[in-house]
Amino acid sequence: MQDYIKRLLIAGIMALCISLLFLGGKHSQAEMLDLTEITSDWVWPADGVITDLYGTRHGHHKGIDIAGEFKTPIHSVDKGIVTKSYFSGSYGHVVFIKHDNNLETVYAHLNKRNVKEGQVVMQGDVIGLMGNTGDSSGVHLHFEIHKDNWTYEKENAIDPVLALGEAAVGQPILAMEKKGSEVTLETVAKLRLMDNIDISNKGESIHPDDENKNVETSVAVEQHSSEKHTVQKGETLWSIAGKYDTTVETIKKENNISSNHISVGDILTIKSSSQKSYVVSSGDTLISIARKTNTSVEKLKALNNLTSDTIQPQQILITE
Repeated sequence: MQDYIKRLLIAGIMALCISLLFLGGKHSQAEMLDLTEITSDWVWPADGVITDLYGTRHGHHKGIDIAGEFKTPIHSVDKGIVTKSYFSGSYGHVVFIKHDNNLETVYAHLNKRNVKEGQVVMQGDVIGLMGNTGDSSGVHLHFEIHKDNWTYEKENAIDPVLALGEAAVGQPILAMEKKGSEVTLETVAKLRLMDNIDISNKGESIHPDDENKNVETSVAVEQHSSEKHTVQKGETLWSIAGKYDTTVETIKKENNISSNHISVGDILTIKSSSQKSYVVSSGDTLISIARKTNTSVEKLKALNNLTSDTIQPQQILITE
C-alpha cells in the first residue's frame, strides 16, 4: 500500500513539473509575441551605422550601438515620459523614457540632453544629440530597452532588435524608419550621404585586459590586384570599400570623386596596392594590432590618418 502511494506521489510530482515547463514555454512565447505587437510602431532612434549588438562582450552588452556624426539628432522611439535625464560617469549624458506599454528605453553617451525629468515626449521628438560622453571611445548612441524599469544589474534588459527589427554590425539605419520598412530610393540616397560617417569605434571603451579576448579571428590581408566595380542598386561607397578591403577616401581619390554620391551603373576603379592591411576584429585596440603586426601605434595612426586611438570591427587598417 505504501509503495502504491509513493508511486502516485512520484507520478503527481512528475506531472506537475511537466506542466510547469509547458506553461513556462507558453509564457515565454506569449511574452515574445506581446513584445512584437506592443512595439510594432516603434522607430529607429538615430541615423548611423550599427557597430555593436546586444549580448556581446561576454554577455555584458545590454543594448545596441549606433555610430554616427557628432551631434546627430536622437529621437524618442515612441511617446512616453522622461523618467531620468542626467550625467553619469558610465552613460555620460543619458535620457530614460518610460512608455505606455511599460517598457523603458535608455539613450546614452549624448553630447547634449534636450529634455528634463517628468517631461512628456512624443514619438520622433529630438531628446538630445549624439556624442561621446561617459565611458565611451567614440561618437555613438548606446540604446537599451528594459521591461518595466531599468535597474543597475540590468536583469530586465531586452534585445532591441526584437522591438526595432533585425540588425547586423555594419548595417546603416535611418532615424524614424519602422521595422519591416521597404528600402526606397529616398532611403538609398540618404544612406549614400552617410558614407563619410566616422564609425571608428564600436561603443564603450575597450580596456587593455580585453585585448586578447577577441570574439572574431583577426585577419591580415595584402592587396595586389586592380579591379573594376560596377555599382549595383543599394550600394554605397562605404559598402563597396568594405567589400574590397579598402577605404572610401581611397576609392574617391582613385576615381576623382569629390562627393559621396554614386549611381547605379557607375564603374569604379579599385586600385591595386602592395600595402599590407589588417581587418579589425572585436576587442582589438591599436596597441594589440601594433603588437600583432610588428609595428607601432604612432605608425598605424600616421598610415591611416587617424586622429584618435578609436577603431571599430571590420575597419581596414594599413599596416605597412
